[in-house]
Amino acid sequence: MEIVGQSEPLVRLLHELEVVATSDLPVLLLGETGVGKELFARLLHHQSPRAARPLVHVNCAALPESLAESELFGHVRGAFSGAVVGRPGRFQAAEGGTLFLDEVGELPLSIQAKLLRTLQNGEIQRLGADRPRRVNVRVIAATNRNLREQVAAGDFRADLYHRLSVYPVPIPPLRERGNDVLLLAGRFLELNRARLGLRSLRLSPGAQDALRRYPWPGNIRELEHVISRAALKTLSRGAGRNDIVTLEAALLDLDAHAASAPAPPVPE
Repeated sequence: MEIVGQSEPLVRLLHELEVVATSDLPVLLLGETGVGKELFARLLHHQSPRAARPLVHVNCAALPESLAESELFGHVRGAFSGAVVGRPGRFQAAEGGTLFLDEVGELPLSIQAKLLRTLQNGEIQRLGADRPRRVNVRVIAATNRNLREQVAAGDFRADLYHRLSVYPVPIPPLRERGNDVLLLAGRFLELNRARLGLRSLRLSPGAQDALRRYPWPGNIRELEHVISRAALKTLSRGAGRNDIVTLEAALLDLDAHAASAPAPPVPE
């Protein structure tokens, strides 16, 4: 999916990413759940000199602590029970390219120390190996957590935080992007229209107003789910595939209190 929007915060962010993409500096993407951090990581990679090399995505929140070291750095045969063959890790898979560490705040402290050494020295050591090996990888990390607070609480290493946040990039939440919500909704309407085989799928003026007023705690991901759910509801309630289907505000099932709040100003 491409990045959609014309708001000032988004245009400013895209310009910033275009500039930083040309460097090899580590980038830390900061933002709430659902703002599209992976899309911006992909943009950084594709605008960088490493675009022809791999972009490897690691969901740190899904790495069991017992397997995290092997997943990131690899292991040699016999390194642990069940390691019948050696295996390269994600750093080696990203050689010459970019490693995207999504939800980096979820990494166990024991792995944080090894990641710090790799960032400092440009070397990895496979689990069970005697010698390190050089790697040429740019790291982009992302988190929806406050890493400063995690550092203060002792849950995240201060030295790793400073390494990863050489260039921090806050991604604006959807509620700060004005009419971008309607542009994104239009994209999701078209995707659902095509997927469901509908002749036409659109929003009523009331539904558009409700989308603008809602604060979107789940951001773009939540918007996508809201549009998809509403489109399916229209079919379940008898709408024909050849009808011109209009989604009303009530069908979006947004929080009534939030939807009645004053609309935020549209950035110029």
